[in-house]
Amino acid sequence: MGRMEKVNEQLRREIGTILLMEMSDPRFELVSITYVETSPDLRYAKVFFSVMGDEEKINNAQQGLNNARNKIRSLVAQRIKMRYIPEINFFYDKSIEYSARIEEALKEIKDENKRDT
Repeated sequence: MGRMEKVNEQLRREIGTILLMEMSDPRFELVSITYVETSPDLRYAKVFFSVMGDEEKINNAQQGLNNARNKIRSLVAQRIKMRYIPEINFFYDKSIEYSARIEEALKEIKDENKRDT
């Protein structure tokens, strides 16, 4: 694992822990941090999250996360010793939703094949 991957993973872990242990916002209840992508100069971080729920729940979580990003960044700075703590922006990770749809489609095909035999 390269240096950037280690930094990304450490940020993912810390932000996830902060959301779980330190933030009391109910919009963060079923939020999990899926991965982090930092810029090469470590000044910016795209933090991808998933959340159980409908589009309204997703939008509320994203709005809450982005509103709390300065506080989250400050808490990250207390836990991780880096020259720069990146500016954080949160993005919904659509890949999990996409994977779930593919999984469901494959299950339907499998069920149809069972009925045909």
